[in-house]
Amino acid sequence: MNEALYGCECCGLVSAGPARSEAVRLRCPRCAHPLGAERPDSLQRTWAWLAASALLYIPANALPVMTTANLFRETSHTIAGGIAELWASRSWGLAVIVFVASIAVPLLKIGALTLLAWSVQYRPTWRRVERARLFRIVEAVGHWSMLDVYVVVLLAGIVQFGRLAGVRPEPGLLAFAAVVVMTMLAARSFDPRLIWREPADDPRP
Repeated sequence: MNEALYGCECCGLVSAGPARSEAVRLRCPRCAHPLGAERPDSLQRTWAWLAASALLYIPANALPVMTTANLFRETSHTIAGGIAELWASRSWGLAVIVFVASIAVPLLKIGALTLLAWSVQYRPTWRRVERARLFRIVEAVGHWSMLDVYVVVLLAGIVQFGRLAGVRPEPGLLAFAAVVVMTMLAARSFDPRLIWREPADDPRP
């Protein structure tokens, strides 16, 4: 029986076990985490989460994310509208932070993961080292896209002055949070070991 080495994603222990077809039943002897050469259905799960996040990205930016109210009026704000208001009020640094966290990071993350999934499926030997670095960057910066959600939730919880003024979240915030969560799940579903898989090892017909 052929044997292969498997690294545990949970504790890092390297264990010897049977080859690919039987390895899915193995568990790490130290932490009992399932062992396998690849995550099951990695590409299919990644594509599904990416499609859902891309669809929700449109309402996340088109719908208002919060409404500010005072004695005189109520004003709804989209992400882009809020950035424009911050820029017009000369809060340039904050406008740049919100733009990067709310628009640039989710969009670039969706694009980067789409490139990784496409290249694994159709160009498996193309720029492997660069693609591995890109995946590490995606993992490192992806969590910062939740920054805008935190800001709005804090505003809604703190800036409440009874009937004088207040802030309440709107549906766009839920759509935006869903985009962030789904891109995180897409990154979690993608198995970077697929980048290094040789075409001859591809189990697809």
